[in-house]
Amino acid sequence: MNNEGASTPRADFARLRRLNAQAVRDSVNLVRRTTPGDLRKPTPCSAWTLSDLLAHMTAQHHGFAAAALGHGQDLSHWSVRPLGEDPVTEYVDAAEHVIAAFTNLESPDREFALPEFTLNRTFPAARAIGFHLIDYVVHSWDVARTLDLTYAPGSELLQAALPIARAVPDDDSRLAPGSAFRPGLSANEDTNPLEKILAALGRSPNWRSPLSSPSPTPPASTS
Repeated sequence: MNNEGASTPRADFARLRRLNAQAVRDSVNLVRRTTPGDLRKPTPCSAWTLSDLLAHMTAQHHGFAAAALGHGQDLSHWSVRPLGEDPVTEYVDAAEHVIAAFTNLESPDREFALPEFTLNRTFPAARAIGFHLIDYVVHSWDVARTLDLTYAPGSELLQAALPIARAVPDDDSRLAPGSAFRPGLSANEDTNPLEKILAALGRSPNWRSPLSSPSPTPPASTS
């Protein structure tokens, strides 16, 4: 993100936290629709099944919550673990944990240790929450597309997410194994904000699961 040195007004910080909570709860509403049979389905995240994606999302919630509480430097909080017998409940609990941790922050300048990004510096809370927000806009779409569900985030959330998506470095890190984002794709300026966000982070808005039923072929004309 740009303007790293600029302080974020408290009103803007409160709005950012509110929109982040909205993005996370959108993901919760989608994840609650998951059945055990869905967990092996492929996702738009290269080489990840839905089980892999949910494990990543759960771990990220725990890591960001730890960072908000001053313990982000401990890599154990970021560890991706196999999901247990009730992955949906695990995910919902982690989501509420990170929302609560962010709610208790008062200063947008509180420093977050984010060792998955770098071990050499910390990030102000406003920037870190922006990272988290864009993750859960995109991962909500990933879950929705995997389950063949509709994902329609609010316009205010999308307006906040688009500049964050465009500020994510599009470099060789996106080619690393396990990267949540892929190299950016081109998008027309007349496409909707969600499609622009997806393209900026390497998602094709046209992605469909190879397990999805094909659209029925219209009957041949008899005239």
